[in-house]
Amino acid sequence: MSRIMTFVFVAMMLMVSSLAFGADAAQAVYTDWAKIIFVAASILAAGLCMGIGATGAGSGMGQALSGATEAVGRNPDAQGKIMLTLMVGLAMIESIAIYALVISLIILYANPFKAVILG
Repeated sequence: MSRIMTFVFVAMMLMVSSLAFGADAAQAVYTDWAKIIFVAASILAAGLCMGIGATGAGSGMGQALSGATEAVGRNPDAQGKIMLTLMVGLAMIESIAIYALVISLIILYANPFKAVILG
């Protein structure tokens, strides 16, 4: 039960903070709610993109390293081949996190829907 409450609390904090950042985009005299909601949703989407991308890459790296250490423990003579394969695999896994970073930067700074929604 405490995990569910923690998840709900973190989700609420993310929503509130993204709305606070989105309110920064509003003008003092005229409040354009479409702009505030769009900026808040963009910030939330970018944060979720990086969070999920980094979590996936981290768990993949952990499993790869675990498998490599078990393999070296079973056959120490094959350490060179295993480590070479591990490094190439880790580079491929890390590219997933870099793709997530690129997508979140596109969402934040070069959003293709900005012209359509904000006019």
